[in-house]
Amino acid sequence: MNKGELVDAVAEKASVTKKQADAVLTAALETIVEAVSSGDKVTLVGFGSFESRERKEREGRNPKTNEKMSIPATRVPAFSAGKLFREKVAPGDD
Repeated sequence: MNKGELVDAVAEKASVTKKQADAVLTAALETIVEAVSSGDKVTLVGFGSFESRERKEREGRNPKTNEKMSIPATRVPAFSAGKLFREKVAPGDD
């Protein structure tokens, strides 16, 4: 499902226009991105949590030359699925 299909589904479920659903979805996503990029954690109970995580410096290899190289430390976005989401996707896999 892409964003357009998601907008269509949200508009139908919420009985709003596609334009309204797109505006709300876009605003929600932008707000989550802004919060996580500023270091905040966003938790949507039952759905999951968005946060930034520190990735340590590590050693890697150039696939073409097999030469060792250092990959610098960085911050990366992360998502952890909530319990209800996990159970819906994989029922009985606890």
